[in-house]
Amino acid sequence: MITRAAILGTGSWGTALACLLAHRLDEVCLIGRNQKTVDEVNQSHTNGHYIPNLGLDTKITATTDIERCKDFPLVLFVVPTAATEATASQLASIGLPADTVLVSCAKGISPDGKRMSQIIHKHLPNNPLAVLSGPNHAEEVSRNLATCAVIGAKDKELREQLQAVFTAPFFRCYTSDDIAGIELGGAIKNIFSIAAGIADGIGLGDNAIAALVTRGLAEMTRLGIAMGGQMETFIGLSGVGDLMATCYSPHSRNNRVGKALGKGGSLDDIIANLGMVAEGVPNTKSIYDVGHKTGVRTPLIDAVYQILYQKKSAAEALEELLTRETRAETE
Repeated sequence: MITRAAILGTGSWGTALACLLAHRLDEVCLIGRNQKTVDEVNQSHTNGHYIPNLGLDTKITATTDIERCKDFPLVLFVVPTAATEATASQLASIGLPADTVLVSCAKGISPDGKRMSQIIHKHLPNNPLAVLSGPNHAEEVSRNLATCAVIGAKDKELREQLQAVFTAPFFRCYTSDDIAGIELGGAIKNIFSIAAGIADGIGLGDNAIAALVTRGLAEMTRLGIAMGGQMETFIGLSGVGDLMATCYSPHSRNNRVGKALGKGGSLDDIIANLGMVAEGVPNTKSIYDVGHKTGVRTPLIDAVYQILYQKKSAAEALEELLTRETRAETE
């Protein structure tokens, strides 16, 4: 029975998951690199930079010592995707017990197209491994607002064990064996969130954004299936659910990046002012590269890539999307 957990990452999602797990577990330890954040968690029971005006349960502690992971039966990866490889390697080097359960909670893929669970498994091949995803804004989870999520793992017993750990009166968990689909939905939707923000920023209306989200889902499903996911997953919580949450919510960092771009801001300035990681920016390049290798049509992903990395204006990209060759909706 799991009664204690360590969380790698002291950002907003790591903090929100600590709040969630504190409802069910006896101890939750946040593990990060910023000593100031660690001291704030331990002394003031807050993490004001990431989630302002929130008091943390005293069960939640923090440290910069990654070796503490050896003391916990459950370890969550909630670091930025760019840090997953180094973190998994470091965790392997400390002699983590082989029965420690690992859960990947980040949403993104690596520049060479690897999902986060694949990277973690490469370094820690003997550990039980699962993924957690869904329409889960940290700001809402940390304040006990009603939320659903999906836990993915190949082993049925592991899925059900983690379902019991993560389920709370306000947090309902479903299970799935489609790890690839869950992770791909969480990564690909970030791009469409940027696109929705751009559309909002340049003053398009609800019709355009609804169309963008709908066609984004079709694009996500085509590409996700080509990359190993199951169709049913993309019409579930980690697919359309997460897509809607991130495309319409002001909590979404990717959406805020897109909105600022649509208003004419510089990408470098926008990222600097955000002060947090917007996974959709590096994910756009990774997924664009992978998508072109599969041969799948990805017009929305291509448009966002051109805006972010080829300096194409949002207006020009929109015109090309609307005037390209017509086709049947189901193609």
